[in-house]
Amino acid sequence: MNIKELKEMINLMQENGITELEIEKEGFKIRLKKGVSGTIIREEAVSIPEAAAMTKERTREVAQEKAPEAPGDLIKSPMVGTFYAAPAPDAESYATTGKEINPGDVLCIIEAMKLMNEIKSEIKGKIVEVLVQNGQPVEFDQPLFRIQRL
Repeated sequence: MNIKELKEMINLMQENGITELEIEKEGFKIRLKKGVSGTIIREEAVSIPEAAAMTKERTREVAQEKAPEAPGDLIKSPMVGTFYAAPAPDAESYATTGKEINPGDVLCIIEAMKLMNEIKSEIKGKIVEVLVQNGQPVEFDQPLFRIQRL
């Protein structure tokens, strides 16, 4: 699968109002899904044998990492990308420990495929913990923030 084919899939989604598209071709599987902000994100793109190996490895990792969870709701990454705490390197962070947030407040930016996606809060609360560092790569569904509801 090449860039041209990927662009054609994205155009197909935008022109026809499709929110999610999954394609398997020549032992390669890709899933595209419109994110919260309406931009198209690549959720997963791995070869099928590789995916099976990754699933086994993740199962082992999860079994080893089972630890008691701290109180609060987790805000998780809706995509794979790079986490940015602020809109620019010299700007103030969107969300810091102790800050109160409301629905619609921007918490961070995740860069995916050269697109900057604002991640917004869906709940009112107070940030108890920021779980990732600025510039760190993040996985789909990886916890980013721990929020105490207000």
